[in-house]
Amino acid sequence: MSPSPAHTPALLFIEGELTIRRVQELKDALLARLAQSPALEVDLAGVTEIDSAGAQLLLLAQRAARASGKELRLVAHSPAVAALFGLLRIE
Repeated sequence: MSPSPAHTPALLFIEGELTIRRVQELKDALLARLAQSPALEVDLAGVTEIDSAGAQLLLLAQRAARASGKELRLVAHSPAVAALFGLLRIE
């Protein structure tokens, strides 16, 4: 059985750098997509570099989702994302 359209999360693919150089641009896109759907799945497979500003953005998005009763899933972690999440002990 496939999920109904109402339960299918919106998708957002982040590619390239998730660093301080792009955080503001990505923040606007991420929060806009989150506002448009009750659930958002963020695919991080294409992230080539991530720094603490990128991690802060993802944590901000998770807090915003919780505060508004929405679901945010971070999926398909690239090696760069997995390495930083491991260092920061983020699941």
